[in-house]
Amino acid sequence: MTSTTTSPATASPTSGTSDVARRRVPGPVPFGRLVGVEVRKTGDTRSSRWILLALGLLAAGACAVVLGFMPSETWTYGTFLDQISYPLALGIPMLAVLSVAGEWGQRSALTTFTLVPRRGRVVAAKAAVAAGYVVVTMALAFGLAALCTLVAGAAAGDDAASVLWDVPVGQQLRLVLFMAVAMAVGFTLAVVLRHTAAAMVGYLLIALVLPNLSSLLASVQDWYRDAAPWVEITSAQYNLLGPDAPTGEQWAQLGTTVLLWIVLPLTLGVRRLLRVEIR
Repeated sequence: MTSTTTSPATASPTSGTSDVARRRVPGPVPFGRLVGVEVRKTGDTRSSRWILLALGLLAAGACAVVLGFMPSETWTYGTFLDQISYPLALGIPMLAVLSVAGEWGQRSALTTFTLVPRRGRVVAAKAAVAAGYVVVTMALAFGLAALCTLVAGAAAGDDAASVLWDVPVGQQLRLVLFMAVAMAVGFTLAVVLRHTAAAMVGYLLIALVLPNLSSLLASVQDWYRDAAPWVEITSAQYNLLGPDAPTGEQWAQLGTTVLLWIVLPLTLGVRRLLRVEIR
């Protein structure tokens, strides 16, 4: 009586683990896609939509106020641009605050940094979106100011020659830089504080309250009078808005205040954000 011996089946070299080996490991999310996601996230929240709507209404209302209540002698491109830019300087940094601090307030940071573990790339994408908002917003502001100037010229009739296009390109570029610094301050506060309300209040304090306190202290303290332009960022920003280009000393003061209020705290804030435990 004979028995049949069955040899064990040998594994095929192209099955099992070889399929896994041939499977391509996905690479990191492209930076352009991250930027696109952050653009959508910034505009998808109810708060950001209200801010954008409010800024549009305020800009249009500023033109209406100039045309309706100011004398025709003041109907210049510079006047319209100034009135439009003021609410924008207060409003567009709020978009950066919502983009960064909103991740923590809405508790979506855990999901975001799980999908994109490299947190620095997410922060860089948010910074790129903030810079893009500055460029787009100011382009719209220049266009709206030009449109209002044309309307003013038509309304002036025989006095249309008095409607001046009085803002040179250099001054417009400095205005864009002014807005970029304002946006950077809001972005920095959001990264450092990671709390929406605290960052918004902090920006309003820096933009509206700090200059008055600094001027008051400079009027009563001699030691601070000379140091104030080198440490108070809002006053250094306003040197960009004059018809004449800032002097070398004023550029140095702006650089010093940007270093103190933006570069150093942002560096420390990003370093902490990259290491902090997300819950």
